[in-house]
Amino acid sequence: MGNNDRFKNIPSVNVLLQSEEGGRLVSDFAREAVVEATRRAIEAYRKGEFSDDSHESFLQVARELLEVKFAPSLKETINATGTVIHTNLGRAKLSPMVKDALDQAAFSFSNLEYDLESGGRGSRYQHLESVICDLTGAEAALVVNNNAAAVMLALSALAKGGEVIVSRGELVEIGGSFRIPEIIELSGCRLKEVGTTNKTHARDYENAIVPEETAGILKVHTSNYKVLGFTKSIDIPELADLAQKHDLPLIHDMGSGMLIDLQKYGYPFEWTVQASLAAGADVVTFSGDKVLGGPQAGIIVGKKTYIDAMKKHQLTRALRVDKMTMATLEATLRLYYDEEQAIANIPTLKMLTTTIEALQEKAQQLAGKLKPLAHKITIEIVDSASQVGGGSYPGEEIPSKAVAISPHNMSINQLVESLRQAPIPIVAKIRNDKCELDMRTLAGWEYEAIAHTLADILE
Repeated sequence: MGNNDRFKNIPSVNVLLQSEEGGRLVSDFAREAVVEATRRAIEAYRKGEFSDDSHESFLQVARELLEVKFAPSLKETINATGTVIHTNLGRAKLSPMVKDALDQAAFSFSNLEYDLESGGRGSRYQHLESVICDLTGAEAALVVNNNAAAVMLALSALAKGGEVIVSRGELVEIGGSFRIPEIIELSGCRLKEVGTTNKTHARDYENAIVPEETAGILKVHTSNYKVLGFTKSIDIPELADLAQKHDLPLIHDMGSGMLIDLQKYGYPFEWTVQASLAAGADVVTFSGDKVLGGPQAGIIVGKKTYIDAMKKHQLTRALRVDKMTMATLEATLRLYYDEEQAIANIPTLKMLTTTIEALQEKAQQLAGKLKPLAHKITIEIVDSASQVGGGSYPGEEIPSKAVAISPHNMSINQLVESLRQAPIPIVAKIRNDKCELDMRTLAGWEYEAIAHTLADILE
């Protein structure tokens, strides 16, 4: 049949839309989008991309185009990398125990900025301050949209127009080109560097303080790197004494702040928020979506006089959090009233504290799910290494277990790419020329999805 004869059979867009399946498409998707997809299906037929000229065929092509167009950009993704706080994969997974709070905040009216007692306007920050102060011992607290915003607000409110002293060893750049020197400049402050990259002494800070010029001291967690060897830095207690002596605010940017001391679970010492405040920090800033295990937020705690100044600052409105963030953060924080409950129910903490014995058991369960594919892949349970991620515990590797896969009829790179491009993407790591699925970041319900995905890839 010639092209002219073929083209005679092409139905019109209106005819297709008036069919039963066309009506379903209009019901499932926006009408204008269906019209456009149907036109594209007709054009694809004209180009010879498919040959079936039945109405059902045109509408099926249109549906496929619409499903791609309307598929969510954010996809559920399985993290098999072993990096617990994976910035590229959304950082912290929220606890299932915060779902009710999220549902109520998202799908109901609430007293977000309404005082139920007086019947007048209230403050959105009243919902979070008491629980944060309870847990940290702070006099006051404020929540903004991330920790970079928290640092910028603190500097702008407390030190604008003056010099801020920072050790050269703490002038960090972290993800997204967030640089401390540039944040200081954007905050309207002037950076005064002291010490060297590897060594800063108390006298360096003391000598840098100039009355009428110095407006604050900033202590920054180095987050994504560690300086080793011939080093020295000044910690919170000594800096607090110096700041108090000169009547200056000491701001501690913790980056990924912690409310639980993880040393008991085998991790090196890191300051907790409570310890930093107790040691004399006037203001402490930290993230809500890293080790804390909540939604993206920047939490600011400290002395009431300083927090009050930030609450009145014009930047606060620009940096404020929405009701869903507030609801999920509050629900997450309430889990911290009982440490055992927090460890058991906050996914980030649970993954960080899972024992090697439990990981071995998880690996055996996943390997069992993959056993029917043993004629197409080699399956091994191997020692592996996880990491905390998210700028926490830089350079520290956590012993882990992984299921290592070696395909028989494709390369490791092809396998990893196919996993990544699956309907439910699976992000794995290549180690020792094998595809490793690190058990520390995998949940039990994901094993079946992994098995099905591998079966489809290897088919």
